[in-house]
Amino acid sequence: MTPVTIHCVRHAQGFHNISVANHAMHDPMLTPLGEEQCKALQAKFPFMDRVDAVVASPMKRTLYTALHSFAPAIKDKRLKVIALPELQETSDLPCDTGSNVQDLESEFRGQPVDWGYMYTPPAKAWNSKLGKWSATASAVDDRARIAREWLYNRPEKEIVVVTHGGFLHYLIEDWMDTNKNGTGWANTEYRSYTFGLNPKSGRPVFVETPQSRARRMGDEKPLSRSEQTNLQRVESGQRAEEEKAYQKASSIQAKLQLKRSERDLGGYGYGV
Repeated sequence: MTPVTIHCVRHAQGFHNISVANHAMHDPMLTPLGEEQCKALQAKFPFMDRVDAVVASPMKRTLYTALHSFAPAIKDKRLKVIALPELQETSDLPCDTGSNVQDLESEFRGQPVDWGYMYTPPAKAWNSKLGKWSATASAVDDRARIAREWLYNRPEKEIVVVTHGGFLHYLIEDWMDTNKNGTGWANTEYRSYTFGLNPKSGRPVFVETPQSRARRMGDEKPLSRSEQTNLQRVESGQRAEEEKAYQKASSIQAKLQLKRSERDLGGYGYGV
């Protein structure tokens, strides 16, 4: 049986990558530099003729990265980019919150995108950031597990997955360099994996190919699973603290906004 190869790709530069202030942008597009990065990836990606499926997070920046970077494979094999909501980014910031599927279909009208998985009952709330779509570490971990199992059961043998820097660490369960701007992945960086099985759970896990690991790490020894687990605990703890801080800041901001509104109304609240 021919092993499945998964090529994981982080999206090209989006406008939210330029500054922290741009994190307030909803579902941002690629920058001109990001579009150039897609051209560069298309030119250097060595497995284009083998690709028989392209899957992407339904965010605009990931969909455009997939369409631009892998256009030759999409055209030659008449592929459609499969929009998979589980691949969305980890936070609930505006820049990491997706658009409604109807707006996406309008934006990408005429483009080869398969929206089928966006119309399943759970996916209708994919951009709500609630329940299974929330920004909690446990919810993100569950989405990553679902995505791994979905990919493991696909019939194709060479699959490109275009997603986000934060989510990639959950998907591949590699936590190295998560303290570098929230991810150890550069824009349009790609790494290649096959599947193994977790000896305890029997569930599929990503195993980076020796060629991919050597390309980015040289002779550096990869972390063991126990070391990765310890890093994940640190990352999960940091996420919990960040979530608390964000909720506190949001509460303070809401109170300030209410005070401003009351002041503008001559000291009376909305209910008067």
